[in-house]
Amino acid sequence: MKSVRRGMVVGLVLLTLAAATPLVVQWVAQPRGPSFSIVFPDGGERRITVAALRNMPQIVRRGEVENQFGNWRDAGTYSGVLLSSLLSGISYDAVDAVASDGYRVTIERSRVEDPAYPMVVAYAFDGASVPAWADGFRIVVLPEDGQVSNEEYQVVSAGSYWVKNVVQVVVTTSEAHP
Repeated sequence: MKSVRRGMVVGLVLLTLAAATPLVVQWVAQPRGPSFSIVFPDGGERRITVAALRNMPQIVRRGEVENQFGNWRDAGTYSGVLLSSLLSGISYDAVDAVASDGYRVTIERSRVEDPAYPMVVAYAFDGASVPAWADGFRIVVLPEDGQVSNEEYQVVSAGSYWVKNVVQVVVTTSEAHP
């Protein structure tokens, strides 16, 4: 009788472990700390954490941007990683930067890779880092002189490319690419 009970207990323990193992593995595999995702055309996804960004080559530069009303906004020092570095080796035509509030802007590859106007995924502003920085991960454009005007960026609002609280960067490609 004792051996039957012991066998049932062992069986119950093994069943519990078998059921819990996938949940534990999934929990361990989750990125730690704030993150955003890069979504590939095939639906695959890669999570990028603050810790991962800090371990990549950095750009630290002052920047500010002109909005559609001609006002200069968001002046300060940004720290981040080139968006083009995060997309290295990926075939794409454009990316959609998606914010937590649903704002979405399409950014052509030529803008992502423009060396005169480096596009950066910033994780810190004036020394405050995500999550303490309320703007969260932010797409910013940081030329040498630090200013992006509507005229020089050849748009109605250069500020529309400075996306706050980025949760996804969705990679898009035309039908011509594999």
